[in-house]
Amino acid sequence: MTFVAILSASRTSGDSPAGLRATLHFAGQTLVEYQARQAARAGADHIFILVNVITPAISQAVDRLSADGIAVVLVRDMIAMVRDMPRDADSLLVADGAIISQSHFDAIAGTEGDALLVTDDSRASAPFERIDAGQRWAGLVRISPDLLFGTLDMIGDWDLALTLVRGAVQKGARRITVPQDDLLEGRVTLIEGQQQADLVAQSVLSMASRSGRMRGGIEHYLFGPVARFLGPVLMRSQVPALQVRIASMMIGAIALVPIELDWPVIGFCLLLFALLLSEVSDRLDELALRSPPLGWIAFITPFFALLGLVMASGSITASYLALMLAILLVADRWQRTGGARAWMIFTPGSALLLLFAAQLAGGVSWMLDLAMICAIGSAGAIILTRRG
Repeated sequence: MTFVAILSASRTSGDSPAGLRATLHFAGQTLVEYQARQAARAGADHIFILVNVITPAISQAVDRLSADGIAVVLVRDMIAMVRDMPRDADSLLVADGAIISQSHFDAIAGTEGDALLVTDDSRASAPFERIDAGQRWAGLVRISPDLLFGTLDMIGDWDLALTLVRGAVQKGARRITVPQDDLLEGRVTLIEGQQQADLVAQSVLSMASRSGRMRGGIEHYLFGPVARFLGPVLMRSQVPALQVRIASMMIGAIALVPIELDWPVIGFCLLLFALLLSEVSDRLDELALRSPPLGWIAFITPFFALLGLVMASGSITASYLALMLAILLVADRWQRTGGARAWMIFTPGSALLLLFAAQLAGGVSWMLDLAMICAIGSAGAIILTRRG
Protein backbone atom coordinates (compact mmCIF):
# COMPACT_ATOMS: atom_id res chain seq x y z
CA MET A 1 0.00 0.00 0.00
CA THR A 2 1.35 3.42 -0.91
CA PHE A 3 1.88 6.14 1.66
CA VAL A 4 2.99 9.74 1.99
CA ALA A 5 5.31 11.30 4.56
CA ILE A 6 4.58 14.32 6.72
CA LEU A 7 7.60 16.18 8.13
CA SER A 8 7.59 19.13 10.51
CA ALA A 9 9.85 22.15 10.13
CA SER A 10 8.59 24.61 12.71
CA ARG A 11 10.34 24.08 16.06
CA THR A 12 13.24 26.35 16.90
CA SER A 13 16.67 24.94 17.65
CA GLY A 14 18.44 25.24 20.95
CA ASP A 15 21.20 27.32 19.34
CA SER A 16 19.11 30.31 18.30
CA PRO A 17 15.43 31.33 18.53
CA ALA A 18 15.65 32.34 14.87
CA GLY A 19 16.94 28.95 13.73
CA LEU A 20 14.93 25.80 13.10
CA ARG A 21 15.75 22.23 14.05
CA ALA A 22 14.80 21.19 10.52
CA THR A 23 17.52 23.35 8.97
CA LEU A 24 20.37 22.14 11.16
CA HIS A 25 23.24 20.68 9.13
CA PHE A 26 23.19 16.87 9.13
CA ALA A 27 25.09 14.44 6.87
CA GLY A 28 25.90 17.02 4.22
CA GLN A 29 22.39 18.52 4.06
CA THR A 30 19.63 19.95 6.22
CA LEU A 31 18.04 17.67 8.77
CA VAL A 32 14.59 17.82 7.12
CA GLU A 33 16.17 16.94 3.78
CA TYR A 34 17.77 13.86 5.37
CA GLN A 35 14.38 12.85 6.82
CA ALA A 36 12.75 13.29 3.41
CA ARG A 37 15.33 11.05 1.76
CA GLN A 38 14.81 8.41 4.44
CA ALA A 39 11.04 8.50 3.86
CA ALA A 40 11.49 8.31 0.08
CA ARG A 41 13.88 5.37 0.45
CA ALA A 42 11.25 3.62 2.62
CA GLY A 43 8.72 4.04 -0.21
CA ALA A 44 6.92 7.36 0.35
CA ASP A 45 5.35 8.69 -2.85
CA HIS A 46 5.12 12.33 -1.75
CA ILE A 47 6.71 14.36 1.02
CA PHE A 48 4.68 17.07 2.81
CA ILE A 49 6.68 19.53 4.94
CA LEU A 50 4.72 21.53 7.50
CA VAL A 51 6.22 25.01 7.91
CA ASN A 52 5.29 28.24 9.63
CA VAL A 53 7.69 30.33 7.56
CA ILE A 54 9.39 29.35 4.30
CA THR A 55 13.06 30.16 4.92
CA PRO A 56 15.81 30.18 2.26
CA ALA A 57 17.27 26.99 3.75
CA ILE A 58 13.92 25.20 3.44
CA SER A 59 13.49 26.41 -0.15
CA GLN A 60 16.97 25.22 -1.11
CA ALA A 61 16.33 21.83 0.49
CA VAL A 62 13.11 21.47 -1.50
CA ASP A 63 14.96 22.38 -4.70
CA ARG A 64 17.62 19.72 -4.07
CA LEU A 65 15.01 17.08 -3.27
CA SER A 66 13.00 17.95 -6.38
CA ALA A 67 16.16 17.77 -8.51
CA ASP A 68 16.65 14.20 -7.27
CA GLY A 69 13.12 13.25 -8.29
CA ILE A 70 11.52 13.38 -4.82
CA ALA A 71 8.08 15.01 -4.88
CA VAL A 72 7.91 17.63 -2.11
CA VAL A 73 5.06 19.94 -1.10
CA LEU A 74 5.34 22.77 1.44
CA VAL A 75 2.24 23.16 3.63
CA ARG A 76 1.68 26.33 5.68
CA ASP A 77 -1.84 25.73 7.04
CA MET A 78 -4.36 22.99 7.66
CA ILE A 79 -6.60 24.14 4.80
CA ALA A 80 -3.81 23.49 2.29
CA MET A 81 -3.10 20.15 3.93
CA VAL A 82 -6.73 19.02 3.66
CA ARG A 83 -6.72 20.08 0.02
CA ASP A 84 -3.44 18.42 -0.99
CA MET A 85 -3.31 15.22 1.09
CA PRO A 86 -4.42 12.06 -0.75
CA ARG A 87 -7.58 10.45 0.60
CA ASP A 88 -6.59 6.86 -0.10
CA ALA A 89 -3.04 6.61 1.29
CA ASP A 90 -1.59 6.16 4.76
CA SER A 91 0.67 8.87 6.16
CA LEU A 92 4.08 8.44 7.78
CA LEU A 93 4.54 11.20 10.35
CA VAL A 94 8.08 12.08 11.48
CA ALA A 95 8.70 14.19 14.58
CA ASP A 96 10.38 17.57 14.20
CA GLY A 97 14.13 17.08 14.70
CA ALA A 98 13.97 13.27 14.90
CA ILE A 99 16.78 11.11 13.60
CA ILE A 100 15.68 7.51 13.22
CA SER A 101 17.65 4.71 11.58
CA GLN A 102 16.51 3.55 8.15
CA SER A 103 15.64 0.10 9.49
CA HIS A 104 12.87 1.60 11.63
CA PHE A 105 11.56 3.62 8.68
CA ASP A 106 11.40 0.40 6.67
CA ALA A 107 9.69 -1.46 9.53
CA ILE A 108 6.93 1.15 9.88
CA ALA A 109 6.59 1.41 6.09
CA GLY A 110 6.14 -2.35 5.87
CA THR A 111 3.10 -2.38 8.17
CA GLU A 112 -0.49 -1.73 7.22
CA GLY A 113 -2.79 0.52 9.20
CA ASP A 114 -1.91 2.53 12.29
CA ALA A 115 1.51 1.78 13.78
CA LEU A 116 3.66 3.55 16.37
CA LEU A 117 7.39 3.49 16.95
CA VAL A 118 7.78 3.55 20.73
CA THR A 119 10.49 3.25 23.36
CA ASP A 120 10.35 2.15 26.98
CA ASP A 121 10.42 4.97 29.49
CA SER A 122 13.98 5.56 30.71
CA ARG A 123 16.51 8.33 31.18
CA ALA A 124 17.71 7.85 27.58
CA SER A 125 14.18 8.31 26.21
CA ALA A 126 13.38 11.43 28.30
CA PRO A 127 13.38 13.85 25.29
CA PHE A 128 10.53 11.92 23.64
CA GLU A 129 6.82 12.50 24.26
CA ARG A 130 5.23 10.23 26.85
CA ILE A 131 2.19 8.29 25.63
CA ASP A 132 1.42 6.23 28.75
CA ALA A 133 2.94 5.20 32.07
CA GLY A 134 5.56 2.92 30.56
CA GLN A 135 6.34 4.11 27.02
CA ARG A 136 7.16 7.16 24.94
CA TRP A 137 6.67 7.98 21.26
CA ALA A 138 9.96 7.45 19.40
CA GLY A 139 9.26 9.99 16.65
CA LEU A 140 7.65 7.88 13.91
CA VAL A 141 4.01 6.90 13.37
CA ARG A 142 1.99 5.53 10.46
CA ILE A 143 -1.65 6.62 10.41
CA SER A 144 -4.64 5.77 8.24
CA PRO A 145 -6.51 8.37 6.14
CA ASP A 146 -9.55 8.14 8.47
CA LEU A 147 -7.49 9.12 11.51
CA LEU A 148 -5.66 11.89 9.63
CA PHE A 149 -8.71 13.60 8.18
CA GLY A 150 -10.71 13.05 11.34
CA THR A 151 -7.99 14.95 13.20
CA LEU A 152 -7.76 17.70 10.58
CA ASP A 153 -11.51 18.28 10.92
CA MET A 154 -11.13 19.08 14.62
CA ILE A 155 -11.41 22.71 15.71
CA GLY A 156 -8.97 24.32 18.10
CA ASP A 157 -5.37 25.27 18.72
CA TRP A 158 -3.42 22.02 18.93
CA ASP A 159 -0.21 20.34 17.89
CA LEU A 160 -0.97 18.20 14.82
CA ALA A 161 1.75 15.61 15.42
CA LEU A 162 0.95 15.00 19.09
CA THR A 163 -2.79 14.95 18.40
CA LEU A 164 -2.29 12.31 15.71
CA VAL A 165 -0.09 10.25 18.02
CA ARG A 166 -2.67 10.39 20.81
CA GLY A 167 -5.36 9.40 18.31
CA ALA A 168 -3.26 6.42 17.20
CA VAL A 169 -2.74 5.38 20.82
CA GLN A 170 -6.47 5.59 21.56
CA LYS A 171 -7.23 3.46 18.49
CA GLY A 172 -4.87 0.78 19.77
CA ALA A 173 -2.29 1.16 17.01
CA ARG A 174 0.33 -1.54 16.68
CA ARG A 175 3.49 -0.66 18.61
CA ILE A 176 7.03 -1.34 17.44
CA THR A 177 9.45 -0.99 20.36
CA VAL A 178 12.89 0.52 19.86
CA PRO A 179 15.73 -1.27 21.71
CA GLN A 180 17.46 0.84 24.33
CA ASP A 181 20.77 0.34 22.52
CA ASP A 182 19.39 2.36 19.58
CA LEU A 183 18.79 5.29 21.94
CA LEU A 184 22.18 5.04 23.60
CA GLU A 185 24.08 4.77 20.28
CA GLY A 186 22.19 7.60 18.53
CA ARG A 187 20.21 5.53 16.03
CA VAL A 188 17.00 7.01 17.45
CA THR A 189 17.16 10.50 18.94
CA LEU A 190 15.73 14.01 18.95
CA ILE A 191 18.13 16.76 17.87
CA GLU A 192 17.84 20.24 19.35
CA GLY A 193 21.12 21.95 18.40
CA GLN A 194 23.98 21.80 15.92
CA GLN A 195 26.48 20.33 18.37
CA GLN A 196 24.15 17.44 19.10
CA ALA A 197 23.47 17.03 15.37
CA ASP A 198 27.22 16.74 14.71
CA LEU A 199 27.62 14.05 17.38
CA VAL A 200 24.67 12.03 16.10
CA ALA A 201 25.86 12.40 12.50
CA GLN A 202 29.26 11.07 13.49
CA SER A 203 27.62 8.00 15.01
CA VAL A 204 25.27 7.47 12.05
CA LEU A 205 28.02 7.91 9.46
CA SER A 206 30.30 5.56 11.37
CA MET A 207 27.66 2.83 11.20
CA ALA A 208 26.82 3.58 7.58
CA SER A 209 30.48 3.38 6.57
CA ARG A 210 30.43 -0.37 7.25
CA SER A 211 27.93 -1.00 4.46
CA GLY A 212 27.71 -0.08 0.79
CA ARG A 213 26.93 -1.44 -2.62
CA MET A 214 29.23 -4.08 -4.06
CA ARG A 215 31.63 -3.15 -6.83
CA GLY A 216 34.06 -5.32 -8.73
CA GLY A 217 37.83 -5.63 -8.96
CA ILE A 218 40.15 -3.11 -7.37
CA GLU A 219 37.20 -0.78 -6.82
CA HIS A 220 35.87 -3.33 -4.33
CA TYR A 221 39.05 -4.57 -2.68
CA LEU A 222 41.15 -1.38 -2.55
CA PHE A 223 39.16 1.74 -3.41
CA GLY A 224 36.06 0.63 -1.49
CA PRO A 225 37.70 0.40 1.96
CA VAL A 226 39.54 3.70 1.42
CA ALA A 227 36.28 5.39 0.35
CA ARG A 228 34.45 4.00 3.39
CA PHE A 229 37.18 5.50 5.58
CA LEU A 230 37.36 8.88 3.85
CA GLY A 231 33.61 9.30 3.27
CA PRO A 232 32.56 10.09 6.86
CA VAL A 233 35.62 12.32 7.32
CA LEU A 234 34.78 14.42 4.26
CA MET A 235 31.08 14.41 5.12
CA ARG A 236 31.78 15.86 8.58
CA SER A 237 33.94 18.49 6.88
CA GLN A 238 30.94 19.35 4.66
CA VAL A 239 32.76 18.52 1.42
CA PRO A 240 30.11 18.09 -1.34
CA ALA A 241 30.16 14.89 -3.39
CA LEU A 242 29.90 16.91 -6.60
CA GLN A 243 33.15 18.77 -5.86
CA VAL A 244 34.98 15.47 -5.29
CA ARG A 245 33.57 14.10 -8.55
CA ILE A 246 34.64 17.20 -10.49
CA ALA A 247 38.12 16.89 -8.97
CA SER A 248 38.30 13.27 -10.16
CA MET A 249 37.37 14.36 -13.70
CA MET A 250 39.99 17.10 -13.73
CA ILE A 251 42.74 14.81 -12.45
CA GLY A 252 41.71 12.18 -15.02
CA ALA A 253 42.04 14.72 -17.81
CA ILE A 254 45.38 16.02 -16.48
CA ALA A 255 46.71 12.43 -16.33
CA LEU A 256 46.56 12.21 -20.11
CA VAL A 257 49.29 14.86 -20.42
CA PRO A 258 52.19 12.82 -18.93
CA ILE A 259 50.98 9.76 -20.85
CA GLU A 260 51.17 11.76 -24.08
CA LEU A 261 54.67 12.89 -23.05
CA ASP A 262 55.65 9.21 -22.67
CA TRP A 263 55.60 9.22 -18.85
CA PRO A 264 53.01 6.47 -18.43
CA VAL A 265 53.89 5.62 -14.82
CA ILE A 266 52.99 9.14 -13.65
CA GLY A 267 49.88 9.13 -15.81
CA PHE A 268 48.69 5.79 -14.44
CA CYS A 269 49.22 6.98 -10.87
CA LEU A 270 47.05 10.02 -11.54
CA LEU A 271 44.38 7.93 -13.24
CA LEU A 272 44.24 5.51 -10.29
CA PHE A 273 43.91 8.47 -7.94
CA ALA A 274 41.12 9.90 -10.11
CA LEU A 275 39.23 6.59 -9.96
CA LEU A 276 39.65 6.56 -6.18
CA LEU A 277 38.14 10.05 -5.92
CA SER A 278 35.24 8.93 -8.10
CA GLU A 279 34.59 6.07 -5.69
CA VAL A 280 34.79 8.48 -2.72
CA SER A 281 32.23 10.70 -4.42
CA ASP A 282 29.88 7.72 -4.79
CA ARG A 283 30.34 6.98 -1.10
CA LEU A 284 29.48 10.56 -0.13
CA ASP A 285 26.26 10.27 -2.14
CA GLU A 286 25.38 7.03 -0.37
CA LEU A 287 26.02 8.52 3.07
CA ALA A 288 23.71 11.42 2.21
CA LEU A 289 21.04 8.89 1.07
CA ARG A 290 21.39 10.00 -2.54
CA SER A 291 21.66 7.49 -5.36
CA PRO A 292 25.09 7.62 -7.04
CA PRO A 293 24.79 8.85 -10.65
CA LEU A 294 24.14 6.24 -13.32
CA GLY A 295 24.22 8.53 -16.36
CA TRP A 296 27.04 9.92 -18.46
CA ILE A 297 28.56 11.92 -15.60
CA ALA A 298 29.44 8.66 -13.82
CA PHE A 299 31.53 7.47 -16.78
CA ILE A 300 33.69 10.55 -17.44
CA THR A 301 36.54 9.61 -15.10
CA PRO A 302 36.60 5.93 -16.22
CA PHE A 303 36.56 7.17 -19.84
CA PHE A 304 39.78 9.09 -19.20
CA ALA A 305 41.23 5.94 -17.63
CA LEU A 306 40.40 3.86 -20.71
CA LEU A 307 41.67 6.59 -23.04
CA GLY A 308 44.93 6.75 -21.10
CA LEU A 309 45.27 2.98 -21.35
CA VAL A 310 44.96 3.13 -25.15
CA MET A 311 47.32 6.13 -25.45
CA ALA A 312 49.99 4.47 -23.33
CA SER A 313 49.94 1.18 -25.25
CA GLY A 314 49.16 2.40 -28.76
CA SER A 315 48.15 -1.04 -30.04
CA ILE A 316 45.01 -2.59 -31.45
CA THR A 317 44.92 -4.99 -28.49
CA ALA A 318 44.71 -2.03 -26.14
CA SER A 319 41.76 -0.63 -28.13
CA TYR A 320 39.92 -3.95 -27.95
CA LEU A 321 40.70 -4.16 -24.23
CA ALA A 322 39.29 -0.67 -23.68
CA LEU A 323 36.05 -1.62 -25.46
CA MET A 324 35.70 -4.76 -23.35
CA LEU A 325 36.38 -2.79 -20.17
CA ALA A 326 33.77 -0.19 -21.17
CA ILE A 327 31.13 -2.94 -21.43
CA LEU A 328 32.16 -4.41 -18.08
CA LEU A 329 32.16 -0.93 -16.55
CA VAL A 330 28.55 -0.29 -17.58
CA ALA A 331 27.48 -3.72 -16.28
CA ASP A 332 29.22 -3.09 -12.97
CA ARG A 333 27.85 0.44 -12.60
CA TRP A 334 24.29 -0.57 -13.41
CA GLN A 335 24.59 -3.69 -11.22
CA ARG A 336 23.92 -6.07 -14.06
CA THR A 337 26.69 -8.48 -13.22
CA GLY A 338 24.37 -11.37 -12.34
CA GLY A 339 25.77 -13.63 -9.65
CA ALA A 340 29.41 -12.81 -10.38
CA ARG A 341 31.59 -12.27 -7.33
CA ALA A 342 33.64 -9.09 -6.92
CA TRP A 343 36.89 -10.83 -7.92
CA MET A 344 35.28 -12.04 -11.17
CA ILE A 345 34.58 -8.50 -12.40
CA PHE A 346 37.49 -6.96 -14.29
CA THR A 347 37.31 -3.18 -14.09
CA PRO A 348 39.29 -0.25 -15.57
CA GLY A 349 41.02 0.22 -12.22
CA SER A 350 42.11 -3.42 -12.19
CA ALA A 351 43.51 -3.14 -15.73
CA LEU A 352 45.36 0.09 -14.88
CA LEU A 353 46.95 -1.51 -11.83
CA LEU A 354 48.20 -4.46 -13.91
CA LEU A 355 49.59 -2.17 -16.61
CA PHE A 356 51.16 0.07 -13.97
CA ALA A 357 53.01 -2.97 -12.60
CA ALA A 358 53.95 -3.96 -16.16
CA GLN A 359 55.40 -0.49 -16.82
CA LEU A 360 57.63 -0.86 -13.78
CA ALA A 361 58.67 -4.39 -14.76
CA GLY A 362 59.01 -3.68 -18.49
CA GLY A 363 56.50 -6.28 -19.73
CA VAL A 364 53.65 -4.22 -21.14
CA SER A 365 53.00 -6.39 -24.20
CA TRP A 366 52.34 -9.68 -22.40
CA MET A 367 50.44 -7.85 -19.62
CA LEU A 368 48.06 -6.45 -22.26
CA ASP A 369 47.38 -9.99 -23.43
CA LEU A 370 46.80 -11.10 -19.84
CA ALA A 371 44.44 -8.19 -19.22
CA MET A 372 42.50 -9.06 -22.37
CA ILE A 373 42.13 -12.66 -21.18
CA CYS A 374 40.91 -11.38 -17.79
CA ALA A 375 38.34 -9.13 -19.48
CA ILE A 376 37.03 -11.99 -21.65
CA GLY A 377 36.87 -14.28 -18.62
CA SER A 378 35.02 -11.60 -16.64
CA ALA A 379 32.43 -11.15 -19.38
CA GLY A 380 31.98 -14.94 -19.49
CA ALA A 381 31.55 -15.12 -15.72
CA ILE A 382 28.85 -12.44 -15.80
CA ILE A 383 26.97 -14.23 -18.58
CA LEU A 384 27.26 -17.71 -17.08
CA THR A 385 26.28 -16.68 -13.54
CA ARG A 386 23.14 -14.80 -14.57
CA ARG A 387 20.01 -16.23 -13.02
CA GLY A 388 17.08 -16.99 -15.26
